[in-house]
Amino acid sequence: MRKAFLLLLAAVLLSGCNLIYRAPVYQGNLLDKKYVDQLQLDMTQQQVETLLGSPVIIDPFHQDRWEYVASERYDRKPTEVKVMTVWFAGGKVVKWEGEYFAEHTKELQEQSRKFGNLPRESEREKAKNKH
Repeated sequence: MRKAFLLLLAAVLLSGCNLIYRAPVYQGNLLDKKYVDQLQLDMTQQQVETLLGSPVIIDPFHQDRWEYVASERYDRKPTEVKVMTVWFAGGKVVKWEGEYFAEHTKELQEQSRKFGNLPRESEREKAKNKH
């Protein structure tokens, strides 16, 4: 009887390890699709920085190339890294390419609302109506 109880207790304790919540970890530049879609040729570096934010990497040896790097680690999955690069010539955009987490901004907002870090839509409407 004692062995069966210990075996059952061990099984319950080990199965509980998978129930622990692991928060997603995002690092770097999470670019919003609506802003990336607004990129245009001949934009200045200042315009790009206003639109997308400061890049994570500006190589001192290649100052005409900005790299927006973002990584995501969710649950027990391997870390996913995406890089979007913007090239400049004479201080103006000549091309851009790469990948980014396009819809993660909305997902992060929804997760934050779910756990109480951001106001829910109904609370926002109440606040607007008060003013």
